[in-house]
Amino acid sequence: MSLTPPRASLVIVGAGPRGTGFLERLAANIPSLYGDEPLDVHLVDPYPAGGGRIWRSDQSPLLWMNSMAEDVTMFTDETVQLEGPVRPGPTFAQWSGLDARAFPSRRAQGEYLRWVYEDTVAALPPTVTVHEHRTRARRVTGPREGRQRVWLDGRREPLTADLVVLTLGHLDAELTAEQGELTDFADRRALVYLPPAFAADSDLAPLRPGESVIVRGFGLTFIDLMTLLTEGRGGHYDATGAYHRSGREPVLYVGSRRGVPYHSKLGYAWQGERPALPRFFGPAEVDALLARPGRPDFRRDIWPLIDKELGFAHYHRLFTAHPERTAVDWPGFEEKYATADPGSPGLRALIAAAVPDPADRLDLEALDHPLDGLRFPSYEALQDGLREYLLADLTRRHDPCHSADLAVFLGLLSVYGQLLRIGDVGSWWHGFFSYLASGPPGPRLRQLLALSEAGVVRFLGAGLTVEADEAKGVFRARGASVPGKGIEAAALVEARLPEPAAGRVGSPLLRSLYAAGAGSAATGLLQVDPADGRILGRDGRAHPRRFALGPFTVARSAGAFTRPRTGGPAFRQNDATARAALNVLRDLACRPLSA
Repeated sequence: MSLTPPRASLVIVGAGPRGTGFLERLAANIPSLYGDEPLDVHLVDPYPAGGGRIWRSDQSPLLWMNSMAEDVTMFTDETVQLEGPVRPGPTFAQWSGLDARAFPSRRAQGEYLRWVYEDTVAALPPTVTVHEHRTRARRVTGPREGRQRVWLDGRREPLTADLVVLTLGHLDAELTAEQGELTDFADRRALVYLPPAFAADSDLAPLRPGESVIVRGFGLTFIDLMTLLTEGRGGHYDATGAYHRSGREPVLYVGSRRGVPYHSKLGYAWQGERPALPRFFGPAEVDALLARPGRPDFRRDIWPLIDKELGFAHYHRLFTAHPERTAVDWPGFEEKYATADPGSPGLRALIAAAVPDPADRLDLEALDHPLDGLRFPSYEALQDGLREYLLADLTRRHDPCHSADLAVFLGLLSVYGQLLRIGDVGSWWHGFFSYLASGPPGPRLRQLLALSEAGVVRFLGAGLTVEADEAKGVFRARGASVPGKGIEAAALVEARLPEPAAGRVGSPLLRSLYAAGAGSAATGLLQVDPADGRILGRDGRAHPRRFALGPFTVARSAGAFTRPRTGGPAFRQNDATARAALNVLRDLACRPLSA
């Protein structure tokens, strides 16, 4: 009796944008690397393939994308550095026919992602069969050199696979010690405490009309929360932009480390010559960092190069597009800038002499601490000061006279692409990137201004601290911007996403991998080989049959989709992992039996 090898099988756990992007690269590379060999592809996700959890259709239509329609694509172009073939396709704006400069709803983006998924499945050869499993994967078992078993909720027998690729997206996390204590305090005192979560997944009903709510966090999660608790409760903005209450809104007292929201999205398009990026933080510099003994230190070894790279982007644009605001010519400045040490007094002196107005100089440290040293005599003075700050930010971010800001944005994208090779650089960089490059649409900040003027949102300022007052049975919040003043409330909301951390992983699947020997960074992110996404063990060895892509790994990129013609680091990662997986499958197909 002859033995028939089992049909080759690949399991993708996570069918959102990252899983869809990996599948797209699989489809693009199969003809050259795998041919017409049979293959089963299993997609495991409780949410619909394409959009996944974040872009699902059953969420409020009030929640917007954080990008304009023209700035979103799921397809590669010639700017992406990849070994596989480019497979062009429409941007979201081209596919949908929506206003290219509009910020569509997340529901609409989910429809685009679903179409990309269906288009990708259709592009697979007939020898490839895709199976969708609308459930969760609980664990992965199996020998290093043998077939893997993926155990699913609601299914007694596991899926067997030659390879497993994890594209899990953003994950929940178990509560920190502080969050656990705040939860216990709220339970004892009949208060409301909402720990970090996606706003669309949170039950906001306990936040009662007119009630004071302390909100810790001023990023994109706050913008969602703000929207759901205002327009989502029947309030509306009139033609002048003023907000009219429904009477069902709570009063949101918001603060954070910086005390200000993320910078507004830029409201103009690029015109003219682009800076040649990367210049001071490119492959050669990363090679040199990785060649040193020991792991590079972010602040000591990496940040000075990033600072100089972003400065180059900024000044290139200032000198070439706004030369009237400079005192020397660009070639001479560029030559001296190139030889100056990052962050050195000599570099600062060069910039001061060449750029007369301090407002035209790039100061990343000052950008990261906009309220440092500012003190307000009262909460009312703080409200006025923050409204002035918001209006100034909106004005600047929509004025092409400040187009050096857009050059810095391009520099940030370039830097992110280089950092993928280094791996985990800690959480500060990702927060700084989001603060400068991934802020809310301008209209959202105009709404924030209107809500502040209507008294629905109140600012607490920078350096926010929160504590549980056992004596009074309330939460108390204080900011450094108004010394000696605080606010008491019966409700506290953490307006931020869950943060990964060692020992607090919320995913049973990841916990099982760690228990079986997978490596974890100090931040709780899964250790992978940045080159192809192979999961690394605690011993540093790459698993031959397990891969992972996405924000839960040390090789997290800025997003699963990207602006057209900006290099798309996630696309490069997807391509490298797809090619590595296909090479393994091809080698296995050459054996008499799959192990």
